[in-house]
Amino acid sequence: MDSPVVLAAGLTACYAALALVAVLFARSRRTVSLTRRRPEVETSASALSKLTDGAVGAINRSLHGRQLRFITADKFEQAGLKIRAADFLLMCGAAFLVFGVLGFLLGGLVIAILLALFAPLVMFVWLNLKASRRQAKFAEQLPDTLQMLAGSMRAGHSLLRAVDGAAEESEAPMSEELRRVVNETRIGRDLVDSLLDTAGRMKSQDFLWVTQAIETQREVGGNLAELLQNVNETILDRAKLARQVKALSAEGKMSAIVLVALPIVMLVLISWLNPKYGSIFFTTFQGWIMLAVAAVLLGIGSVWLMRLIKPKY
Repeated sequence: MDSPVVLAAGLTACYAALALVAVLFARSRRTVSLTRRRPEVETSASALSKLTDGAVGAINRSLHGRQLRFITADKFEQAGLKIRAADFLLMCGAAFLVFGVLGFLLGGLVIAILLALFAPLVMFVWLNLKASRRQAKFAEQLPDTLQMLAGSMRAGHSLLRAVDGAAEESEAPMSEELRRVVNETRIGRDLVDSLLDTAGRMKSQDFLWVTQAIETQREVGGNLAELLQNVNETILDRAKLARQVKALSAEGKMSAIVLVALPIVMLVLISWLNPKYGSIFFTTFQGWIMLAVAAVLLGIGSVWLMRLIKPKY
């Protein structure tokens, strides 16, 4: 492990993976291609760019017509990321390589395997967490948006103009989603269909109710401003009830966290305070069996507690 050849190979792999991630981020943030801004200039792709494009193309071809098990097709739109699934998988592969090499150089094969598996897992968790936070913020902005829509409708504006005005006045992610609805409507898509897609993409039951109310008003007529105001009051009442449920279930959530984290914390403390005693779990076959059984029981207990502390209303 101290060989200069191994060290040089590890550093080369790390730098290559980091360069690959940098290229992917730089390419995903470019909104207008260089050939459109300067059509008279011929650009030549570097070898790294050609390699990246080839790898992304191969992944795209392998994912064509399929749904990923851990990543849905609209997960990146939910998270507000302008990257493709192939780019994300390529970045996961780069992280897998970097942390695997670092783990091998720092602690050997076992640490390398653990770090290599941990890095993509963290990226998947980060993606889902970012998507859930964006959806939660969208839900928080919905009552104010409905208030603006109702006010614009009372002022005599059309529904599309009211949505456009709300998109200009709101903050992200509401502004991004409403602007997307306006753009899709301007190119010929039905407004209700765009709103339904937004409700499904953001997983917002409240926004789905708003869309259904607009669709019903189109069919039977009526005062849309007053209808939106009534829906907004219902949404505010549900939000108030959700906060009350969250406060009442906070004690149960904290108890679940303590019960799940206590065995893990005790194992870490024992291994640190008495390494000879704690090493039994990691150096013997019986110790690995006990750790596996404990992991399975903790997993079952975590799922059970999550079901108990997640009330439906």
